[in-house]
Amino acid sequence: MSRPLPAWLPVVAFVLIWSTGFIVGKAVVPVADTSLFLLARFALAALLFTATALAAKVAWPPLAQVPRHLLAGALMQGIYLCAGYGAVAHGLSPSIMALLGALQPLLTALLAIPLLGERPSARTWRGLALGALGVGLVVLPAMQSGAPHAVSPWIMLIGLLAILSITMGTLLQKTSIARADIRASSAWQNAGAMLVAAVVVGATSVTSETSGALRWTPGPTLWISLAWAALVLSGLGTWLLLGLVRRGQAANAAALMFLAPPLAAIQAALLFGDRLGPVQWLGMAVAGIGVWLCQTRGNARHAEAR
Repeated sequence: MSRPLPAWLPVVAFVLIWSTGFIVGKAVVPVADTSLFLLARFALAALLFTATALAAKVAWPPLAQVPRHLLAGALMQGIYLCAGYGAVAHGLSPSIMALLGALQPLLTALLAIPLLGERPSARTWRGLALGALGVGLVVLPAMQSGAPHAVSPWIMLIGLLAILSITMGTLLQKTSIARADIRASSAWQNAGAMLVAAVVVGATSVTSETSGALRWTPGPTLWISLAWAALVLSGLGTWLLLGLVRRGQAANAAALMFLAPPLAAIQAALLFGDRLGPVQWLGMAVAGIGVWLCQTRGNARHAEAR
């Protein structure tokens, strides 16, 4: 008899995969328009999940539920990644964008109260507060004039738009669409993300100074990035995230995002020369403590809910 997988394995796999998301976004900037790259990524991921769902002969969501799946994909992947990759393409460090993503648990916890009726424990709130403090320690120094990789408030707003979008998409995963098979749901959700990317590509093409020509330079960097983004990030990473969100509280599942920024910062330093200061690394540590508080529940009510 085969042993079940350890409960921590999907968590570790998700964090490792998710931390590479904006590293890929930075890598493709010289070789492809980010919205066109994302359109190709979502199309490949949609085909992957469709083929997987058909091979497994799973039940597809009823047509009346399809708009919800499309909307979830548009929010959780389409707007989130188009805005996030766009911010990175305009100079925002991948590690800073990943840190903005760490604000998601706080937004999720706040919105889950009226929308889902969830009541995070006092321990969870303390963890979220520490996580938000850690993010502030990292982001604020980067906004000071003269700082390395300084970012403008407008670019930061685009990053925040991305986080608000994935937060709403995460909450939508906890509604009636949670009853659908993840493979079939993911096929529809990537189709919804494709619609967003297609709109952005069209708008970019119309407003481009090069008369509609979008950057697309075939080569190893582009193809490796596209394969990783479609198969690992949109495929395995999204499947793991949906599974974590559906099995647990929305706020606590989203709190896993606090573990991705330190990994993204290390990767950005190694690959692109991005550097964080001592205060920013302190912020990473504070955010990590916040994750630990959120993920180690000391509340009997939560134990019963599980």
